[in-house]
Amino acid sequence: MDSDTSSDASGPSMNYAPSVVTSATSHDWEMRSASPAPSVYSMTSSLRAASYRHEFGRGINNYSEVYRLPADDEEFERLDHQHMMFMEVMGKYAPPLPEILADDTPGITKTCVDLGCGSGSWILDVARDFPHCSAVAVDLVPMQDTNMPPNCRSEVDDINLGLQHFYGEFNVAHARLVSSGIRDYKGLIDEMVQTLRPRGLIHLIEFDFRVYDMDKEPIMPSRLEEETPWVARWMNLVNIAVEQRGGEPDAANHLHHWCSQHPALEETVYREFWFQTGPWKQGDDPTTARDNRIGAMMRDDILAFLKSGRPLLLSNGLDISLVDELEEHAERELLDASTKTYVRVQNVYARRKAY
Repeated sequence: MDSDTSSDASGPSMNYAPSVVTSATSHDWEMRSASPAPSVYSMTSSLRAASYRHEFGRGINNYSEVYRLPADDEEFERLDHQHMMFMEVMGKYAPPLPEILADDTPGITKTCVDLGCGSGSWILDVARDFPHCSAVAVDLVPMQDTNMPPNCRSEVDDINLGLQHFYGEFNVAHARLVSSGIRDYKGLIDEMVQTLRPRGLIHLIEFDFRVYDMDKEPIMPSRLEEETPWVARWMNLVNIAVEQRGGEPDAANHLHHWCSQHPALEETVYREFWFQTGPWKQGDDPTTARDNRIGAMMRDDILAFLKSGRPLLLSNGLDISLVDELEEHAERELLDASTKTYVRVQNVYARRKAY
């Protein structure tokens, strides 16, 4: 088992599904996919309306009561910017991915799935960088990109219901920041493994809905309130709300163990990344300048996340005056860079055994 810790900042041939102005979905089959021959629909206003409902001023998916973060244009813009930040810090892909998706086997189409694809930034990159591959984007709402590459398709599905329809289909299975909508993350890992072809790659990225102090210790609700930064108070309430909704906010802290102990996986690699919550470091040397630039990107992500988390907190019964107070003070704290805190992002990737 390998470990690569960072700190501060194969199977049957498949045909491509059409996807320029259409997307493939499981919508017509009670939210279950019939891959690899799913239905195809046009992206009409009535279909979009069926996919969303509005709560507290934001567009929320219409299919899952577990995942309650928005799925609207404002959220997709946040996720696109987050994708750019992650690429700069973590690299565009897990190191083994380019070799795994290489066009090196005559008659075999390499395949990749992104589960909980969000705005689709990651899977669209894969489709464009590996045009010989078949790329599948799965989420609770259809992808909104009307210029998807011809080798990419969008499917609507609740992955909590299982992935049996995908077993043995993919060379790469990817999921990033989906734990808030997953009832059984360890079970999801097992399902993802079964979607892989022999020697396929599973790639997971999560965070634990906590804010960490300068000693890189989590700032838990048990700390004295006057010693707790506002952004940590807000994040702790989001952690509680996610758990009460049925998600697994702490899944990030178990990824390494779950994957390294899985009997069908090998070559497990664990990485962790510590993101400053703002540009609070002192100094003008190149390392500090980069850390502060990445910190400013994470600050902007959290500022947008304060708005994204509002429907989750309000629908979970928190008083609007409390949510407003938390948002106001956390926003000021972030913009002033007045607290030296971190967000911890954990990443695990592994290969499915050949037998």
